[in-house]
Amino acid sequence: MAPPGDPRRLCRLVQEGRLCALQEELQAIGGYQGPAGDTLLHYAARHGRRDILVYLVEAWGMDIEATNRDYKRPLHEAASMGHPDCVRYLLDRGAAVDCLKKADWTPLMMACTRNKLEVIQDLVEHGADPLLKNKDGWNSFHIASREGDPLILQYLLTVCPDVWKTESKIRRTPLHTAAMHGCLEAVKVILQRCQYEPDCKDNCGVTPFMDAIQSGHMDIARLLLEKHKACSWAKDSLGAQALHRAAVTGQDAAIRFLVSDLGIDVNVRATSTHLTALHCAAKEGHTSTVQTLLSIGADINSKDERNRSGIECKPHVCFYIKHRAWRLGV
Repeated sequence: MAPPGDPRRLCRLVQEGRLCALQEELQAIGGYQGPAGDTLLHYAARHGRRDILVYLVEAWGMDIEATNRDYKRPLHEAASMGHPDCVRYLLDRGAAVDCLKKADWTPLMMACTRNKLEVIQDLVEHGADPLLKNKDGWNSFHIASREGDPLILQYLLTVCPDVWKTESKIRRTPLHTAAMHGCLEAVKVILQRCQYEPDCKDNCGVTPFMDAIQSGHMDIARLLLEKHKACSWAKDSLGAQALHRAAVTGQDAAIRFLVSDLGIDVNVRATSTHLTALHCAAKEGHTSTVQTLLSIGADINSKDERNRSGIECKPHVCFYIKHRAWRLGV
């Protein structure tokens, strides 16, 4: 450990919760600010050291609204790490509940990344606004949908029934986010309590069903088909379907589901590029996906808008496709 009086030692004492040693050494240095602008209050809040937080505020008069270089305040730190005792203390001392850090994140948004319901409840009960958005257009419900805790989503919808009526700056909804991240229970809550239009699209034309398919979350894809009447052949802004997007990300099970179970044409083309799923998989170098597509009837001679077949898209995949074609006698 650093020698007595060294600021780094003070930070270590806070992290370890050694209040008595901190009291002795703080007399010698009179305060501390770290390389990122963190005060000892930031360290205490981050590590859940309420006793040290109380001591620094009440014995040394440290500012609970002190900001570091990212404009984080101690309340951001306590909320983001899920420390309810520190959050309550700071709120009781009058900390600004909707203060903004860099990128316009509030403590409530930070708390929603931790799935700590009691911290979220404390912030809301002290006036935190779930409708505020960060620089990307995400509100707290959007962030909670990414983490997927159904109890938190239910709570936010109860205290703020309109919180689901939100889109990011690229028009992605919480349903998109939950589907992409595989949060099945969150999707169930959203479908039950929110009124998103089936096949709502973001700026790229991507639907929640496409998000689920291209990320390999088949349980969510099936749920969206059953409960939300999602369209399995909807097209994005480039005219690509879920099948093409699954080929790009190498989701073999999703491809088989779309073609074998839902009857999607394996050779369907994206309307703007004329690419088939085989082209997409070959361009990305997904040899196993190329094998899957060929096994369910993909046409190796299909041409894209540049008159290229799948075998001309990627050298090492080209060899595999040619070999496969030879074996099939094509």
